[in-house]
Amino acid sequence: MKIVLVDDQTLIRKGLISFLSLQDMMEVSGEARNKQEALSLIQRENPDLVIVAFHLGEEWGLEVITEARKRGATCKFVILIYSKDPMSFQYATVMDVEGYISLEAHPEELIYALQMIQRGRKYYDPDIIDQLIQSQNSPHMDNSHVNLLTSKEKEILQKLGQGFSNKQIAENLYITENTVKKHVSQVLSKLDLGDRTQAALYANVTGLVQYKHEVLV
Repeated sequence: MKIVLVDDQTLIRKGLISFLSLQDMMEVSGEARNKQEALSLIQRENPDLVIVAFHLGEEWGLEVITEARKRGATCKFVILIYSKDPMSFQYATVMDVEGYISLEAHPEELIYALQMIQRGRKYYDPDIIDQLIQSQNSPHMDNSHVNLLTSKEKEILQKLGQGFSNKQIAENLYITENTVKKHVSQVLSKLDLGDRTQAALYANVTGLVQYKHEVLV
């Protein structure tokens, strides 16, 4: 199985490369630190599997998956997560990734997960499944809170869910970046969310963004 690693943390990349290189039937064909490097590497190497961190510094690992699929990538994807957040897991399942693995996992668990994925199955960290069950009644999972937003704020929230930056939202909706910032602040306040990443997850988990895989030919 040909693997590409995408993580902004050098120590994590090197550690995974060292460990995976010892495994039979697994070959790490490249590593990337950010979205642009990852997309170029995926296109060049055509791997079987891409292990990508949920957060890539100020970028978002899920954006790598979105853009790679748009460019025609058919490889499998595994999300590498630092903290077990039920909302990020929900988003990962919406993206239909093959795996969701915590950095706290034991090496044997990682290998087991990759072997399962190689055989065509999915692997989700069992601890996050337990957390998800416990959080099913969380108010953040209830899309009725969206009714608190104005129509423009809903548009902003949808764009956040699609991974747009403030500049991209401003250009798309023909408003200023300063206006976008004000709307984002209102969205976070009304929905009691901590940051724009949580807002993006909320938009996807509650169905405001209907994600579709696109393949360009």
